[in-house]
Amino acid sequence: MTRLSRPVAVPFAIAFVAPLLAADPPLIYPKTRTIDQVDELHGVKVADPYRWLEDLDSAETAAWVQAQNSVTFGYLEQISARRKIHRRLTHLWNFERYGIPFQEGGRYFFSRNDGLQPQGVVYVADALDAAPRVLIDPNTLSPDGTVALAGLYVREDGRRMVYALASAGSDWVEFKVRDIDTGQDLADHLKWIKFSGASWTQDGQGFYYSRFDEPQDAKLSDVNYFQKLYFHKLGTPQSEDRLVYHRPDQKEWGFSGDVTEDGRYLIITITQGTERKNRVYYQDLQAPDAPITPLLDEFDAQYLLINNDGPVFWFFTDRDAPRGRVIAIDTRQPERANWKELIPQAEETLQGVSVVADTFVATYLKDAHTVVRLFKLNGEPLRELPLPGLGTAGGFGGKRRDTETFYNYVGFNSPSTIYRYDFRTGQSTVFRRPKVDFNPDEYETRQVFYTSKDGTRVPMFLTHRKGLALDGNNPTLLYGYGGFNAAMTPHFSVARLVWMELGGVYAVANIRGGGEYGKEWHDAGRLHRKQNCFDDFIAAAEWLIANRYTTSKKLAIEGASNGGLLVGACLTQRPDLFGAALPGVGVLDMLRFHKFTIGWAWTSDYGSPDDPEFFQTLYKYSPLHNLKPGTCYPATLVTTADHDDRVVPLHSFKFIAALQAAQGCANPVLIRIETRAGHGAGKPTQKIIEEVGDELAFLTRVLAVDTRGLDTRTLAPEPEPEPEGEDK
Repeated sequence: MTRLSRPVAVPFAIAFVAPLLAADPPLIYPKTRTIDQVDELHGVKVADPYRWLEDLDSAETAAWVQAQNSVTFGYLEQISARRKIHRRLTHLWNFERYGIPFQEGGRYFFSRNDGLQPQGVVYVADALDAAPRVLIDPNTLSPDGTVALAGLYVREDGRRMVYALASAGSDWVEFKVRDIDTGQDLADHLKWIKFSGASWTQDGQGFYYSRFDEPQDAKLSDVNYFQKLYFHKLGTPQSEDRLVYHRPDQKEWGFSGDVTEDGRYLIITITQGTERKNRVYYQDLQAPDAPITPLLDEFDAQYLLINNDGPVFWFFTDRDAPRGRVIAIDTRQPERANWKELIPQAEETLQGVSVVADTFVATYLKDAHTVVRLFKLNGEPLRELPLPGLGTAGGFGGKRRDTETFYNYVGFNSPSTIYRYDFRTGQSTVFRRPKVDFNPDEYETRQVFYTSKDGTRVPMFLTHRKGLALDGNNPTLLYGYGGFNAAMTPHFSVARLVWMELGGVYAVANIRGGGEYGKEWHDAGRLHRKQNCFDDFIAAAEWLIANRYTTSKKLAIEGASNGGLLVGACLTQRPDLFGAALPGVGVLDMLRFHKFTIGWAWTSDYGSPDDPEFFQTLYKYSPLHNLKPGTCYPATLVTTADHDDRVVPLHSFKFIAALQAAQGCANPVLIRIETRAGHGAGKPTQKIIEEVGDELAFLTRVLAVDTRGLDTRTLAPEPEPEPEGEDK
């Protein structure tokens, strides 16, 4: 990682000198050049003085990044507990982690990280109890561990696989094909793939995938339109791939092609942005020159194929069921009047369904934690699968003929444990259980419900050491997301564990905009109702203070991506309520987000700034446009990465420049810009540890956290001092 820990010569003047604690030297921010850029949008003149930071490849932007990192790392290095926090994180992170196994052709495939490897390694075993061998080790593909495995698609006979590689955290991936018997790659090499899997034909001669045309200009920021579905035949160059389906008249349509388990049909799922609606077309692969036939073409709801029984397709849908149900559609009589409901909508939110051992395995959310139920193929309930507690379970993959499935279970104080479920015995057994050097019995999780501004009842998870004193003096980290129908369920994090060792409370608010209670909960926090997300999050903070968990000076808020927007909006709307803010890779310029990479797709949740009515809504809460000069904003550490091509870093660049110019008090407002990294996926272990360690160190400083409670009985070795001279 390129870290600029000492001052460098940069073309910026001093903009603002903020005193820190009494013993600290003044904190000097680089002055960011402003330009006279004013846009007139729907009759409103909007200044954009930092527009030049949108040019991510310019020398001036690179110098600005260097200057900002110099100030930030200079500040972080003054924090006495920083190295101890990093060492504690490194020690705790050093535990075996397994991915959920799956089986193809009698072989078992799974990933494993021995603890501190940059990337997990994929293994294959010829039987469940056989010794595994390394199939692909991404750690050998780059010296810094920034080439990551982004997908693995094994042929039905278990002999060959497609694997996807992403470099430096980019959404762009390349496909390669490996012979599993020999471990050698074939000549096939496919590029310019994004947001696509690979689906093999039953004969194993090739696979379907989706790609974009090669970008012409800025590969990390060019807008992505006109995805196309292709078929690749093994042993042929990508230039000869057959175009299966595309729509030149629909630039926003995205395509995924999946071959049904019986090999009979190609299912084409058509999406438009991130809208939770889709179309479904199909093609009979056994009929020569069969047409592509629309089956569900109204774009009126979500329809996800679960499996099929010949010409009868089983779908998960939220049509007439905002919390989800399972229906059967006979392609010979596809009219809606002939649809058959197999599993009706329940009180809980249906999250996913698979078919294994001729059984529907249905995963539900009950107040944001997992419940798993089994059903016969006619929809008759069988039983509920017992889980260890208040947590999250996932996996449950397999085929109709299989007799087993694998799943993981994780909680806030329970690392991910892999289970094998045997349908013949109805029993779950532990396949792999991690060993983390902490005592989970010292911590507790409880769920509370609080009331938001408009009277809505919202759940929140609280995790902390047992015996917590409700004296209003506990450092508290409040996390949220609130968008795109994504549910925030219990999860395990070494970083959160260290936070709790420091006496901290970790709170997760299940605010509207997410998927905790189905489509209605999502709809209540998007488009013109987006303010509900911010109100819910602010209400969570107020509840924590009113119930004496913490005070404003001890309360930090955190969120990433859409959650970064959440944090940015809340710190601009209620700067008095928080002691610190950690907006990560956030969407912060709500008037230009749709002009870069896949940002246009988010208009399903945000609305488009090109629409006069949505412009007014977006302008009202856009974090970049609601900073007020002279306001005392909470201590803020913005995090982003120079290779983020999902939420391009210009959002964070422009926001921190404006925040530094507006800051009216001594609270530090800094940005940490990671190099050779992207939106988060595939980030090497060491980069993760360094980033979360710096965030924790920042919080201990600005919230005045007593770090003596940090467990120092077993720490990773003290690192060697960095060499003098040129930065690494």
